[in-house]
Amino acid sequence: MRPAIIDWSKMKNIQKIHRVFYAIGLGPLIGRIILLLETTGRRPGMKRVTPLQYEMIGDDYYVGAARGTKADWVRNIQSNPQVEVRAGSKHFQGIAEVVTDPVKFADFLEVRLERHPRMIGLIMEKAHGLPRHPSREQLEELAKTEAFVILHPTKFSEN
Repeated sequence: MRPAIIDWSKMKNIQKIHRVFYAIGLGPLIGRIILLLETTGRRPGMKRVTPLQYEMIGDDYYVGAARGTKADWVRNIQSNPQVEVRAGSKHFQGIAEVVTDPVKFADFLEVRLERHPRMIGLIMEKAHGLPRHPSREQLEELAKTEAFVILHPTKFSEN
């Protein structure tokens, strides 16, 4: 596996654009693949909003953390798992569960690859140095340094 080539400063700019899309009323359109996750900052206790790609699996929302447990939003969840989520026109409070189990993470990646083979395949190739159609063993190896979060809705709000 070659090292990831991700410019995190560009990711911050993309995240700003996603927040603007929600702010101007395009949430129902962009919300098919991007949600806004609001966490409570672990140090100052301020609310933090992070746009993230997600997958619905059953009644829960699954989000991957490319930086694993080093991602600020994941560290915020580890400190306080109560979150608010806006996904399209849905808005809810929930409990976030950080998952680092490589087998479960590989299962999650297989779902993402099945649903979005081009997009996720390109991410596997460009960001992780894997082939576009990685083997189960390659996914489990990648999962050793990654994390994902399951967002369990507890209370829906009207918009």
